[in-house]
Amino acid sequence: MSEKPNIAFTAPHYAASQVGLNILEKGGTAIEAMVAAAASIAVEYPHMNGMGGDGFWLISEPGKSPVGIDASGVAAKGATPSFYEGFDAIPSRGGKSALTMAGAVAGWQKALEISHSWQSGLPLSTLFDTAISQANWGIEVTQSLVDASNKTFEELSSDENFAQFLIKGKALKKGKILKLTKLSETLKHLADKGLDDFYHGELATQLAEDLEAAGSPIRLEDFKNYEAKLVEPLSVSTSKGKLYNLPAPTQGVASLIILALYDKVQHLGSTDADMVHLLIECTKQAFITRNANVTDPSRTPVSLQSLLSDDALEEMVKNISLDKALPWPHEAKHGDTIWMGCCDSEGRMVSYIQSLYWEFGSGVVSPQTGIVWNNRGTSFSLDPSSNQYLAPGLKPFHTLNPAFAELIDGRRMSYGTMGGEGQPQTQAALFARHIYHGQPIAKAISLGRWLLGRTWGDQSHNLKAERDLVEYVGDSLLARGHDMVTVDPCNELMGHAGAIIRDTEGTVNGASDPRSDGKAFFGHR
Repeated sequence: MSEKPNIAFTAPHYAASQVGLNILEKGGTAIEAMVAAAASIAVEYPHMNGMGGDGFWLISEPGKSPVGIDASGVAAKGATPSFYEGFDAIPSRGGKSALTMAGAVAGWQKALEISHSWQSGLPLSTLFDTAISQANWGIEVTQSLVDASNKTFEELSSDENFAQFLIKGKALKKGKILKLTKLSETLKHLADKGLDDFYHGELATQLAEDLEAAGSPIRLEDFKNYEAKLVEPLSVSTSKGKLYNLPAPTQGVASLIILALYDKVQHLGSTDADMVHLLIECTKQAFITRNANVTDPSRTPVSLQSLLSDDALEEMVKNISLDKALPWPHEAKHGDTIWMGCCDSEGRMVSYIQSLYWEFGSGVVSPQTGIVWNNRGTSFSLDPSSNQYLAPGLKPFHTLNPAFAELIDGRRMSYGTMGGEGQPQTQAALFARHIYHGQPIAKAISLGRWLLGRTWGDQSHNLKAERDLVEYVGDSLLARGHDMVTVDPCNELMGHAGAIIRDTEGTVNGASDPRSDGKAFFGHR
């Protein structure tokens, strides 16, 4: 390429990246590219995200403060504690776990309104064209999808509506072709009728019927009452620049606290082991603060922005030691999702997350539409003393948090990852390695990572570290008292990270995670 790239797209599946870059090359905006890729990845990675899930947006125009969109669902009107009478906790699968509205499509709509204020828009048929074909002709089953299929087979395969995610009634095999023809028809319907049909049209009626039949408390009225909302991002200034993330109900504040604390303590360290240890200790402080404060926005006990004040951060710094690990018993939050980032030729950038929560969400598949519904509502509690106590119209806690940074040197950076509890930790790892320690962004993402906290089906709250990281920092971490176990390198457990960075000349670079099926694509327009 003779000219330096000025457009870029990264996603955890290469097909979605290609779709996004294609829209950018057509002259579409970063938002239009993201909506097209969001539709594509709903098809290509159906175990992690989809139209039956949630979305969160961070959108940045050069010279303006970023704006956020909260496209996460609220609990249905009928999702009351009495609906779950006899249960200790909200079920994790099945109709009763499908209790929050899907916000992703409303988020696409809200984001496109912003895009249309920038320039006249491409038709939805252009944005969805490839995704419609992908679903109709079939997707190639990836290892990530195989793993999810094997993990959920026993739990979900007996439901006849889930059969679209099986091949002849058996778990998926890598390299096989999976056709999602119902989903293809649904995307075509939305392209023809408009995104509003999901909440106020034929699609809303079909989804409400199918959800009620599956035992969900969601009704048509819940569709009609839902809207995605513009929100002001949280932000914190450090020695490296201004960092942005999303407010409640997301754990965005935790991501910002980790890096704000690291900014204050990183000078104490001189080795790779010091960096990892200090980031882990910053994470512990951030999670303690998060667990006490993040819930539905109407319920947060304090302003989350106040937790990013210098005084609040200095109090947390007092609990961080270079030599000793703080014991870690705190409960972990897990989740499966996708993060994508892009930059258009005008320098407009998007950091976006789309999710179903657990693999295949609730496991409830709408037979009329092919849409899988999320189980994010399982993050609610049935304990009246909990700050996550279930109530209709409220939002559950979200691990989702797309990140963005405006650096002091003029660069702008869209970054993020999937991975539930690992999201803030992975964001911190790639940011610290690249921005503080000068590692190229691809290397900052691919190097061995760690994850503090419990993961799927795992009762321990220990530190999991990839073998290639353990080889050069393991002994030092153990000596400081970390309760550590080694996992295989390049492990999907560590999330699918990515980043796009634009410099002051308008040149872009970035990377995707080798732990995913993704790729970062670059071009010029």
